Amino acid sequence: MDLTIHTSVLPHDDPDASVAFYRDVLGFEVRNDVGQGQMRWITVGPAGQPGTSLLLAPAAVDPGITEDERRTIHEMMAKGTYGWILLATRDLDATFEKVQAGDTEVVQEPTLQPYGVRDCAFRDPAGNLVRIQELRQEAR
Repeated sequence: MDLTIHTSVLPHDDPDASVAFYRDVLGFEVRNDVGQGQMRWITVGPAGQPGTSLLLAPAAVDPGITEDERRTIHEMMAKGTYGWILLATRDLDATFEKVQAGDTEVVQEPTLQPYGVRDCAFRDPAGNLVRIQELRQEAR
């Protein structure tokens, strides 16, 4: 099979705050913004990577979920345990400084993990965990 990751989804509870974070803080392009008010589906992605997108979607609007499930989703979002994404960069320290300057909630400063990955973590405006790991230089 020839598969690629095209789009992944994260919930939002404030579309304008989410756009500001992903566009202004992380530098993603806004590729599509449909709907109105809180009911907006916003597609963003890294510049120069048109085949990879992130869909920021209203949380818990699927008509197939129950009120209890909807409440649980909103509770998990409030605690920051519902959605998360893992990004990568070649310069973790510079990226950390830029994101931190965007007045974002820092969860973890750049740290070398016991399993060999150096990363940091933030929360987006909806509480989603955004982990950024450093790409290692390949030995030549």
